[in-house]
Amino acid sequence: MGPVTATSPTPGFSIREATIDDVDDLLRLVRELAAYEREPESATATPEHFREALFPSDGSPAAYAHVAEGDGRVVGMAIWFVSFSTWTGRHGIWLEDLFVEPEQRGRGIGKAFLVRLAQLCLERGWTRFEWWVLDWNTPSIEFYRSQGAVAQEEWTTFRVDGDALERLARS
Repeated sequence: MGPVTATSPTPGFSIREATIDDVDDLLRLVRELAAYEREPESATATPEHFREALFPSDGSPAAYAHVAEGDGRVVGMAIWFVSFSTWTGRHGIWLEDLFVEPEQRGRGIGKAFLVRLAQLCLERGWTRFEWWVLDWNTPSIEFYRSQGAVAQEEWTTFRVDGDALERLARS
């Protein structure tokens, strides 16, 4: 996958696969996203965590990342992993995080990320491209809907972490 040059009204950025040299920028953007989502204390990943997950010395990555470069630096990221649908028997992409620096929004970077990941799905014969968005994040919800995404409102997300995860594992 080579860089994708945007066809936005204000070109001047590219989307490319992240490299190990992008880890610090990815972490910076994850922390900015956590602050935007009102949970800055929850972003506890370290550079080592990201290097292990995205660029392991042994085996396949657990996750993948693309970055947007503009103005000579990384200004956005999309972190994703391969999902699987038992109904279709095919893989897909689960978009874990998509973030573009606030001052870079409106240039088409978010759409360029979605386009590139949709292209990956089709190139690989995968059937789904999914993600979640916080209920209060109206600008993102409107943006995703404008791209043809449909909310799966009949589903409820569950999570077990922290002490609850430890209790469950011990039971």
